[in-house]
Amino acid sequence: MKSDITIPEVENVFLAAVQEWSDDFMEKVWYVYLINDSDFQLDGVMVVSKAFGTVDGEMKKTSLLRHAFQQVLAVSAVKIEMIESSILRLNNEFMVTYFIGDTLYDKKFIFRAQTITPDYVEEVPILFVDGVVVK
Repeated sequence: MKSDITIPEVENVFLAAVQEWSDDFMEKVWYVYLINDSDFQLDGVMVVSKAFGTVDGEMKKTSLLRHAFQQVLAVSAVKIEMIESSILRLNNEFMVTYFIGDTLYDKKFIFRAQTITPDYVEEVPILFVDGVVVK
Protein backbone atom coordinates (compact mmCIF):
# COMPACT_ATOMS: atom_id res chain seq x y z
CA MET A 1 0.00 0.00 0.00
CA LYS A 2 2.88 2.39 0.76
CA SER A 3 4.20 1.77 -2.75
CA ASP A 4 0.99 3.33 -4.13
CA ILE A 5 1.82 6.67 -2.52
CA THR A 6 4.07 8.93 -4.55
CA ILE A 7 5.66 11.86 -2.82
CA PRO A 8 6.61 14.48 -5.40
CA GLU A 9 10.02 16.13 -5.10
CA VAL A 10 10.19 19.90 -4.67
CA GLU A 11 12.27 21.44 -7.45
CA ASN A 12 13.16 25.06 -8.17
CA VAL A 13 11.34 26.34 -5.08
CA PHE A 14 13.56 27.52 -2.22
CA LEU A 15 14.05 30.16 0.45
CA ALA A 16 16.49 33.03 0.70
CA ALA A 17 17.35 35.37 3.57
CA VAL A 18 18.17 38.84 2.25
CA GLN A 19 19.44 41.79 4.24
CA GLU A 20 17.51 45.02 3.56
CA TRP A 21 17.25 48.46 5.10
CA SER A 22 14.31 48.93 7.47
CA ASP A 23 13.02 52.44 8.14
CA ASP A 24 11.17 51.08 11.19
CA PHE A 25 14.37 49.83 12.86
CA MET A 26 16.77 52.29 11.17
CA GLU A 27 19.19 49.45 10.35
CA LYS A 28 19.61 46.53 7.99
CA VAL A 29 17.50 43.50 8.91
CA TRP A 30 17.11 40.03 7.40
CA TYR A 31 13.96 39.15 5.46
CA VAL A 32 13.08 35.66 4.25
CA TYR A 33 11.71 35.26 0.72
CA LEU A 34 10.03 32.31 -0.97
CA ILE A 35 11.57 31.98 -4.43
CA ASN A 36 9.64 30.19 -7.19
CA ASP A 37 12.21 29.62 -9.95
CA SER A 38 9.96 27.11 -11.72
CA ASP A 39 7.75 27.40 -14.78
CA PHE A 40 4.65 26.66 -12.69
CA GLN A 41 2.40 28.83 -10.55
CA LEU A 42 2.17 27.74 -6.91
CA ASP A 43 -1.37 27.74 -5.49
CA GLY A 44 -2.60 27.65 -1.89
CA VAL A 45 0.85 28.30 -0.44
CA MET A 46 1.22 27.86 3.34
CA VAL A 47 4.42 28.66 5.22
CA VAL A 48 4.85 27.78 8.90
CA SER A 49 7.99 29.06 10.61
CA LYS A 50 9.64 28.62 13.97
CA ALA A 51 13.07 28.95 15.53
CA PHE A 52 14.69 26.59 18.01
CA GLY A 53 18.06 25.76 19.51
CA THR A 54 20.26 25.86 22.57
CA VAL A 55 21.54 29.17 23.94
CA ASP A 56 23.87 29.16 26.95
CA GLY A 57 22.95 25.53 27.65
CA GLU A 58 19.24 26.25 27.70
CA MET A 59 16.75 25.08 25.05
CA LYS A 60 14.96 28.00 23.38
CA LYS A 61 12.12 28.05 20.87
CA THR A 62 9.79 30.62 19.37
CA SER A 63 6.10 30.43 18.69
CA LEU A 64 4.87 29.27 15.29
CA LEU A 65 4.18 31.89 12.65
CA ARG A 66 1.84 31.05 9.79
CA HIS A 67 1.70 32.76 6.40
CA ALA A 68 -0.63 32.10 3.48
CA PHE A 69 -0.37 33.16 -0.14
CA GLN A 70 -3.17 32.46 -2.58
CA GLN A 71 -0.69 32.07 -5.40
CA VAL A 72 2.96 32.63 -6.20
CA LEU A 73 3.51 33.23 -9.89
CA ALA A 74 6.10 31.30 -11.90
CA VAL A 75 9.59 32.83 -11.78
CA SER A 76 8.79 35.21 -8.92
CA ALA A 77 9.43 35.81 -5.22
CA VAL A 78 7.32 36.79 -2.21
CA LYS A 79 8.50 38.22 1.10
CA ILE A 80 7.55 35.93 3.99
CA GLU A 81 8.80 37.57 7.18
CA MET A 82 11.55 39.45 8.97
CA ILE A 83 13.93 37.53 11.21
CA GLU A 84 14.75 39.47 14.36
CA SER A 85 18.49 39.64 15.08
CA SER A 86 18.33 37.69 18.38
CA ILE A 87 16.73 34.76 16.54
CA LEU A 88 19.66 34.42 14.11
CA ARG A 89 21.59 32.34 16.66
CA LEU A 90 18.83 29.70 16.54
CA ASN A 91 17.86 27.25 13.80
CA ASN A 92 15.12 28.88 11.70
CA GLU A 93 12.77 26.29 10.20
CA PHE A 94 10.21 26.95 7.46
CA MET A 95 7.69 24.32 6.38
CA VAL A 96 6.40 25.20 2.90
CA THR A 97 3.31 23.52 1.44
CA TYR A 98 1.68 24.30 -1.92
CA PHE A 99 -0.19 22.91 -4.89
CA ILE A 100 0.85 22.72 -8.53
CA GLY A 101 -2.34 21.68 -10.27
CA ASP A 102 -3.86 18.91 -8.16
CA THR A 103 -0.55 17.75 -6.69
CA LEU A 104 0.44 18.71 -3.15
CA TYR A 105 4.10 19.50 -2.44
CA ASP A 106 5.77 20.19 0.86
CA LYS A 107 9.29 20.65 2.10
CA LYS A 108 11.06 21.70 5.27
CA PHE A 109 13.78 24.34 4.84
CA ILE A 110 16.18 25.10 7.71
CA PHE A 111 18.57 28.01 8.08
CA ARG A 112 21.04 26.54 10.57
CA ALA A 113 22.05 28.59 13.60
CA GLN A 114 24.57 31.34 12.85
CA THR A 115 24.35 30.82 9.03
CA ILE A 116 22.30 33.91 8.25
CA THR A 117 25.33 36.19 8.07
CA PRO A 118 27.17 38.07 5.32
CA ASP A 119 29.74 35.22 5.40
CA TYR A 120 27.30 32.84 3.67
CA VAL A 121 25.75 35.08 1.01
CA GLU A 122 25.51 34.25 -2.68
CA GLU A 123 23.49 35.79 -5.50
CA VAL A 124 19.81 34.91 -5.14
CA PRO A 125 18.11 33.90 -8.39
CA ILE A 126 15.06 35.99 -9.37
CA LEU A 127 15.94 38.74 -6.84
CA PHE A 128 19.51 39.29 -8.15
CA VAL A 129 20.75 40.45 -4.75
CA ASP A 130 23.07 38.82 -2.23
CA GLY A 131 21.44 36.52 0.30
CA VAL A 132 21.66 33.21 2.14
CA VAL A 133 19.94 30.46 0.15
CA VAL A 134 18.54 27.14 1.42
CA LYS A 135 17.29 24.50 -1.01
